[in-house]
Amino acid sequence: MEQIFDHALLRQRRERAFRAAVKDADFLAAHVAADMAERLSLVERRFENPVQLHGVTPVTADLMEATGKTARFRFVADGMLDGLGGREQIVADPELSGLQDGSSDLIVSPLSLHLVNDTPGLMIQARRALRPDGLFLAAVPGAGTLGELRQSLLEAESHLTGGAHSRVHPFADVRDYGSLMQRAGFALPVADREDIVVRYDDIFALMRDLRAMGMTNAMAARSRTPAPRLLFDLAGEIYADRFSDPDGRIRATFAIIHLSGWMPHESQQKPLKPGSAKMRLADALKTDDVERGE
Repeated sequence: MEQIFDHALLRQRRERAFRAAVKDADFLAAHVAADMAERLSLVERRFENPVQLHGVTPVTADLMEATGKTARFRFVADGMLDGLGGREQIVADPELSGLQDGSSDLIVSPLSLHLVNDTPGLMIQARRALRPDGLFLAAVPGAGTLGELRQSLLEAESHLTGGAHSRVHPFADVRDYGSLMQRAGFALPVADREDIVVRYDDIFALMRDLRAMGMTNAMAARSRTPAPRLLFDLAGEIYADRFSDPDGRIRATFAIIHLSGWMPHESQQKPLKPGSAKMRLADALKTDDVERGE
């Protein structure tokens, strides 16, 4: 299996970010958690054996429990989480679910599935861990996330050195994730995208937020040579020139893909025939704007 991500470095950077506890640095996790909880609240049933799979904080489970639609969550993580309030935790490698087959009726994965080296494998494990007619919900950053930063860094480094390293994680698009849901064997799979546009004073304010969220580059093939300040100065100029608003603030896009699917069960409705859908993909996409300070 190809090692795309350095899990030890990911864990180290996330732990450092949470120890620093920068004010409001969890805005993205909080936004996604609220959206996932709202989606769950629309399901006409209660889940008695819910699990949060490899989420970094318990905020998603907290909000889902508050809907009254679930019992207390169990948590799967590759290290001990804080703030669980005595709830059960299962320690497992990021590539593993750590769950027995048929042991849960709800599995949620907030902002973590994109950092797995074998995403299809973990999705299959999650599906097997569900009971018949159990529900899987996930939210992942998708293609388009930090696209402005990626383009600015690549152009700046190419100008300075004649080449460029990938300094922003790769992200799959909504169609890729929809296909993965089908490959994993989920029934009635759904994938839709929400664009969250966040505004910053400059590239350095954005980078501070990414460090505070533990979202900096942790690819196994990353360059080990520290990037010079000149690279970020030039990238900041390119960013401001191409991706700023009239007031001078720059835009950063987080394209969040929401996934849902069910463990097959005979009671479920059958999927529509190809071409019979009444909603276009474009209609499933929406955009929210978020303001961030310096």
